[in-house]
Amino acid sequence: MSAIKKLLAHFDRYLSLDDQESQALTSRLTERKIKRKQYILQEGDICKYSTYVVEGCFKMYGVDPSGTEHNLLFAAEDEWIADFDSLHKEHPSKLFIEALEPSTILQLSKGDLWYLYTNHPKFNRHFRVIIEDKYTELQNRLLQTFSTTAHQRYESFLEQYPNLSNRLPNTQIASYLGITPEFLSKIRSERSGK
Repeated sequence: MSAIKKLLAHFDRYLSLDDQESQALTSRLTERKIKRKQYILQEGDICKYSTYVVEGCFKMYGVDPSGTEHNLLFAAEDEWIADFDSLHKEHPSKLFIEALEPSTILQLSKGDLWYLYTNHPKFNRHFRVIIEDKYTELQNRLLQTFSTTAHQRYESFLEQYPNLSNRLPNTQIASYLGITPEFLSKIRSERSGK
């Protein structure tokens, strides 16, 4: 299935697009192939695109003053990723978005998003749901960091990202969970022993 067809199928699961809406969307998309470890956003840059992942996997992360990376979220096939704060306010991002695997993406610029929002209301509703879902995901994750154990956070990770536990190295998952890779190995070992 082509990248465009995958994206149209994605929209059809929410609100089916008519021919005019499909044409308006597809004429504004940019398809890119991204190499592993390639950035689509770096700290200090302004986020200019909302990105749909056709194939592959990305991480969004920040770096603390000591140089330690802290993964905020992952986006794999059929998900969107962007620093919406930077995209909407047009100020420098404090985050990085990096490919963890060779990937294929479709991107929409801010101007094209606004055009779709204004001229085709279904897109406004669809992207509002995407942003609300990501906000809820981050809110729940923040709550978990101070109210659950590392074991519980790992179980939540498995529920949220069931297809990523075998695709990502322990270092990436541990960064997301706020624990060391060694402790994650212990959790995984205990879990498999049950």
